[in-house]
Amino acid sequence: MSTEAWLQGPIPDIAPVLQPAAHALVQAQRDVAALAPGVDTDLLWRERGAATPGFHLLHLAGALDRIYTYARGEVLNDEQKAALRAEAVAHPELDATALVTLVNERIGGALDQLRATDPGRVLEERRVGRAGLPSNVLGLLFHGAEHTTRHVGQFISTVKLLRYED
Repeated sequence: MSTEAWLQGPIPDIAPVLQPAAHALVQAQRDVAALAPGVDTDLLWRERGAATPGFHLLHLAGALDRIYTYARGEVLNDEQKAALRAEAVAHPELDATALVTLVNERIGGALDQLRATDPGRVLEERRVGRAGLPSNVLGLLFHGAEHTTRHVGQFISTVKLLRYED
């Protein structure tokens, strides 16, 4: 068993206040890389009355992108809105390799955004969604990371349950 990311010291070029978010994202990326490549496409999209394993990976990638968009003070574009709607249906054309690639791209982009975030501006207000709900940069960056880890955990648990069923 390897040492978890948060116990391996700071991630280079990320402000100390953002290290916990960075560590959570790195650990999520490692956990997906450890399990997902061995999951066949049928199991990824198998429905059993709960979200599929594939949904969890697709959704965490899309949600991370959307949440970090709000952290930058931007609104969602049409492509992001379409991706959100598409998460609600199965995508058997996406195998484990495609989903791992997507997760890696989104987490890589999120880590780049953390590197670029000025720690002196993390308490700046940000508005979320059509309703413009209140948050701030720090809250959004941390929520994106914790939301990612939550769905990685659900991915792992769902895969294990479905394999047990086989």
